[in-house]
Amino acid sequence: MPRVAGHRRRTPVSETPSPTSRPWQQISEHQRQGMESDVVLDLAWGRLVFGQTFSSLEGIVKALRSEESGRRDICIYPRDPHVMVGMAPDELFIDPSYVYRLDLYRYRSRAELIRGVFVRTVTALDEMRQINDIYARNGMVTGDAATMWANHRTRCFTYLVAEDRRTGRIVGTVTGVDHVLAFGDPEGGASLWCLAVDAQDAPPGTGEALVRVLAERYVGRGRAYLDLSVMHDNSGAIALYRKLGFHRVPALCVKRKNPINTPLFSSRPPGLEELNPYARIIAEEALERGIRVEVSDAEWGEMRLALGGRTVLTRESLSEFTSAVAMSRCDDKRVTRRIMERAGVRVPRGATVTEDDRESAGALLAECGEVVVKPARGEQGKGITVGVTSADALERAVALAAQFCPDVLVEELVEGDDLRVVVIDHEVVAAAVRRPAEVVGDGRNPVTDLIRSTSRRRERATGGESRIPLDGATAEVVAESGYAMDDVPPAGERIRVRRTANLHTGGTIEDVTARLHPAIAQAAVRASRAIGIPVTGLDFLVPDVEGPDHVFIEANERPGLANHEPQPTVERFVDLLFPETRRR
Repeated sequence: MPRVAGHRRRTPVSETPSPTSRPWQQISEHQRQGMESDVVLDLAWGRLVFGQTFSSLEGIVKALRSEESGRRDICIYPRDPHVMVGMAPDELFIDPSYVYRLDLYRYRSRAELIRGVFVRTVTALDEMRQINDIYARNGMVTGDAATMWANHRTRCFTYLVAEDRRTGRIVGTVTGVDHVLAFGDPEGGASLWCLAVDAQDAPPGTGEALVRVLAERYVGRGRAYLDLSVMHDNSGAIALYRKLGFHRVPALCVKRKNPINTPLFSSRPPGLEELNPYARIIAEEALERGIRVEVSDAEWGEMRLALGGRTVLTRESLSEFTSAVAMSRCDDKRVTRRIMERAGVRVPRGATVTEDDRESAGALLAECGEVVVKPARGEQGKGITVGVTSADALERAVALAAQFCPDVLVEELVEGDDLRVVVIDHEVVAAAVRRPAEVVGDGRNPVTDLIRSTSRRRERATGGESRIPLDGATAEVVAESGYAMDDVPPAGERIRVRRTANLHTGGTIEDVTARLHPAIAQAAVRASRAIGIPVTGLDFLVPDVEGPDHVFIEANERPGLANHEPQPTVERFVDLLFPETRRR
């Protein structure tokens, strides 16, 4: 075959033997020549066991039995996987995943670059820690950063990260393994592992950009194919892979039965799949610890957790450990304010509006110039109006809030970031800044379509909990930026579309636990003790999370524990309920 200048010769598919796509066949002696045997690679979160390099199934079983605690080993390309599982049915199971393959000789680059994201190789050990943060946010097993960094320094492994061009933050990652360098693969293959993006911040197309750059790296090395394993129900990822030209091959993966893998091989409690994300993550953590889960009301998020002779009833993060008195203190924002004032925690100036008294609210508006109007009781940002500056706007805001509670609270508008601090057992576990929903112009689509597409991404990222309403409040905020809903903003233009930073209306969340000033942490603990509540989400407004200044806004007796990764909010909650299961 003639060689084209500047291009490496790729092996035609008809000439390529495929023992990995025909796992029922024994590898020939010719294929074994030059290939290392019994190959196991440590990827820090677990090991890759390459089944085609083992001469016996017993050897693979032995390798999987040596899995370390807290790891997730994977055997890929085993010959006769059903026979292997039959040899140790109490220890092994066939993973409910598909193997997809991209024949690299067929790969075609994208005509246009994906805007907003830059994919590059990892350059520092600290970036491995940031990769672990992304793993944790996606519910994946994290790995030892030093081991990952050592792997990266060899050509066998490729660690790529996606960097947000606007913020410079790492928002995605993927790992590649070169089978030729790993064990002299006669097929000339490579594999893709751990594709993950930060669903909160990653620009559209981040996952595609990572896969494409990795594929192009292996095209440059003259590799024949790029394989990956994807869970059978991950429809979004499968759609992406098919779009890029991947096709299914009849290869299987085998894993060891361990607490991490329990959801993949054990029967699921009835109603578990119907739980919302905030209840389900608690159920999953409990099941991993051997705690029995009985879903008593899926729609309500209520579960009964049992271990030994003890049972605890929960509704998401609200449990029997929270007293009715503590719950009522959080429920009424006026009561919470009084408790905070007595505890020495600063609160904004405020006034209560009733049907008989509206003068105090007008006086507060005149004094402050700008106020926030909210129902005295309620949650999820319902009925709240931010940035009221006129008497007419005050009347409208009070009328809206009164639809949710007859008593309305008016407070001075304090500038700063919306900070949520999660306190469990009177210890700060997580802190996160919440920001209102915004969209980014692409120069092609009107604001309405941008909101719809952004809302769909937020909905997928939060299990349906977050979506941006297309209502009058949204149109009003968009108008303040100088746009109508059918205008087409220029590419890169960021437009705020909601005033409040509530997750349920499309707000995003950024973990700032490591940067939280001790004074704010101390105020949060003081607040939880004053209320007398073991689990709470405390909201503050702060000019800078790294500074001491703060103003308390409200306390939530049932804080959402999801979306605070990599902080162990769910783990600490289950520790509180069942301390004997605490992981040392």
